[in-house]
Amino acid sequence: MALDQETLEQLLSTVRRFVSQRLMPLEAQVDEEDRIPPTVVSEMRELGLFGLTIPQAYGGLGLNTEEECRVIMEIGLTSPAFRSVFGTNNGIGSQGIVMDGTEEQKNHYLPLLASGDVIGSFALTEPDVGSDSGAVKTKAVKEGDHYVLNGTKRYTTNASSAQLFTVFARTDASEPGARGVSAFLVDANTPGIVLSEPYKKMGQKGAHVCDVTFDDCRVPQANIIGGPDRLNKGFETAMKTLDRGRIHIAALSVGCARRLIDTSVTYAVERKQFGKPIAEFQLLQGMIADSQAECYAAECMVIDAARRRDAGLPATMQASCCKLFATEMVGKVADRAVQIHGGAGYMEEYAVSRFYRDVRLFRIYEGTSQIQQSIIARNLIRAAR
Repeated sequence: MALDQETLEQLLSTVRRFVSQRLMPLEAQVDEEDRIPPTVVSEMRELGLFGLTIPQAYGGLGLNTEEECRVIMEIGLTSPAFRSVFGTNNGIGSQGIVMDGTEEQKNHYLPLLASGDVIGSFALTEPDVGSDSGAVKTKAVKEGDHYVLNGTKRYTTNASSAQLFTVFARTDASEPGARGVSAFLVDANTPGIVLSEPYKKMGQKGAHVCDVTFDDCRVPQANIIGGPDRLNKGFETAMKTLDRGRIHIAALSVGCARRLIDTSVTYAVERKQFGKPIAEFQLLQGMIADSQAECYAAECMVIDAARRRDAGLPATMQASCCKLFATEMVGKVADRAVQIHGGAGYMEEYAVSRFYRDVRLFRIYEGTSQIQQSIIARNLIRAAR
């Protein structure tokens, strides 16, 4: 249910202040220490950031897609690692339960996810399973009223701090591809779960990913998302979450692009060469103008796709268009920002060097740019036929 305009503006204003006064001053520290202070996580809980998209009936704010995007654009003005803390709880970590979970699962898990008392983690990718996510090899074998999970998940965000895993495992070995996969809700304290050391990443320091190995991990069959009636339908659940998730990442890309543009313009006005601010040189003005035009185009796409989804209209192709265009856009904006800063843009003391590394990931997760291109083309070809 949509918020009234005054309430939404109050929420956006609160988030904007939190970003500018609390998060931005911590960016360099988080990047250096590879750690987000626990006090900040507590403040995120108090602001309700863990429950932005979870229905009000279960303790969340119940934002629709457009409202969520407007909040995430504000969050995008600071380091993406901050968003990763609560991003899964609002996206792939909760929406599967919201869409397909049983009432018992909703009543138990959603309030915990909305409050941030439980941090979720989405375990789909495997050592040999990335873009071909239907090729899951992790097995779940039925033993009585439990399933025994064996396999390894790779690059699992928030795994080291998660209390709940959404795990995709093959429950029917005779079914090829995605048709034999189920989604399980697995308590992180369940015996048989082993975490690797966190990976050292190119960017987004403070957001941790590691491998999760399931070694004879016993999970009640009641923990299949949607219950036993949704056995072998886990991939359907995963796909349902992606339209909203891809629009979310596109909105995040817009926020990051805004920050990069603002930083670049400020630097260009202050930096002088040949006796005048570099902002007066037309070649630099062209770079700034291109960045702003592309950012505005991405913002318009995001809002349009979000409104379509909120209206109950098909939005899969529009979500992929958003994700493809916006994530590619912010990569170009980041590259121009470094160029505008010159040698300073390559130095760690300037935010543009950090954002340059951080936003590179956007073109990979929630489906690579090439996967988005395939989805867009398939939809157009299907419609033509």
